[in-house]
Amino acid sequence: MKPLTTPTRRAAAAGLVAAPALLRGAAWAAGRPVTVASLLGEDKPETRIWRHIAETLSRTAPGRFDLRIVPNAALGGEKEVAEGLRLGSIQASLSTISALSGWVPQGQILDLPFLFRDRDHLRRVLAGPLGTELKAQYEAQGFVVLGFVNYGARHLLAKEPLTTPASVRGKRIRVIQSPLHTALWSGFGAYPTPLPIPEVYNALRTGVVDCMDLTKSAYAGFRLYEVVPCLIETGHIWASGVVMVAAPFWKALAPQDRDALAAAASEGAAHFDALMQADEGASMAQAAAGGGEVFQPEDRAGWQEGARKVWAAFAPNLGGMERIETIASSA
Repeated sequence: MKPLTTPTRRAAAAGLVAAPALLRGAAWAAGRPVTVASLLGEDKPETRIWRHIAETLSRTAPGRFDLRIVPNAALGGEKEVAEGLRLGSIQASLSTISALSGWVPQGQILDLPFLFRDRDHLRRVLAGPLGTELKAQYEAQGFVVLGFVNYGARHLLAKEPLTTPASVRGKRIRVIQSPLHTALWSGFGAYPTPLPIPEVYNALRTGVVDCMDLTKSAYAGFRLYEVVPCLIETGHIWASGVVMVAAPFWKALAPQDRDALAAAASEGAAHFDALMQADEGASMAQAAAGGGEVFQPEDRAGWQEGARKVWAAFAPNLGGMERIETIASSA
């Protein structure tokens, strides 16, 4: 899979956005145009959630919204898409919490390694005061969060089974552009290299980086098993995300349209989580058929010790260690 170059992505995006206009012309007048960016294809939850939201709105707000969904990262990686929302060229997208950490560093509390026991623990925490607090902080930066989603656990992906903390020492690892992710892997002695997701396949294929971490769904979605056939099931971070819209777009909506979109997005977030859980099994079957293998991590205590160092380093900016410990031990 050869990622598109930036000019090609932009040309493709222009064509994808313009195509409905050529087909429907003045029909857009019946609904507010909404450009939606998705990183993956039509078969993946990242795009299917928006098809689901569009179908919901066709029933609950007929003729009021025209969602133009642009898949396959044609509008760029997560950071580019987030910048597009702030500039107003994109109206809606999903994003991982990690990709938004440059704007809302407080969100990194959700990225603390080994903080959450399982997806239900994460869901309960986000349904409480922390979720409300984070929504306000994202909106202050131009991102209106209509719901939280769970992409699944992040696992280590490599060309060889790096099953112990010591085995990643000296490896060049692709990371999200996040200080926390950089600190995590630096602490294990690896060399973090921030790269947008559309560039990762070629970087792994050509040896620019040796390994990375990602969810099972995206591992198959980007066909990464072709270049990093070993998935080490570390589950070190639950990849939280948001369903978000651009603040200027949101503020321009009539109250009844805000209510309709918020309700559709909230229902869509629950649908996404169900899709993602189902997709993980299909994704790993696809990876196995393509030569991917799953390995269990060794020295889990060593992995968790490295995680605790990240907790301590980031605690002063995330409400203190007592707050982190309270989240970790919450029911």
